Amino acid sequence: MDLAGGTRRATCRFAPDPLMSVEIFGYADGILTVKVAGKLTQPEIARAQQQAIGIITRHGKIRLLIIAENFQGWEGAGNWDDVSFQAEYDQHIERMAIVGDKRWEDLTLIFVAKGYRGFAIEYFLPEDLPKARDWLVKGS
Repeated sequence: MDLAGGTRRATCRFAPDPLMSVEIFGYADGILTVKVAGKLTQPEIARAQQQAIGIITRHGKIRLLIIAENFQGWEGAGNWDDVSFQAEYDQHIERMAIVGDKRWEDLTLIFVAKGYRGFAIEYFLPEDLPKARDWLVKGS
């Protein structure tokens, strides 16, 4: 299944690691697709942010599609106060669509600081994945 959607121009694919809770899944047509599963840890999100920096450096502005499958929340340990990625790279993010179970919507939107970042963030249910892609592409 092509989670990134769209055509194959400027496509990058990454091999998923079943042991990691967050993985860069692919990049196509300006959309960076990230899969999150299990319990999210701060070191894993920091590693994914480093990969995203490489993509931003090569391609410029991006739109994020975050797909949470079997998500179990956040691990308490780690330096969650580190917002250096947001401070330096938010200017390169145009939109963020998060797809996940309804039970995680409120906490996830708090976690990603919806309303406090310089780009639009929306949450979609799994059955609305096509709507999430459309929202990222069309901006409506």
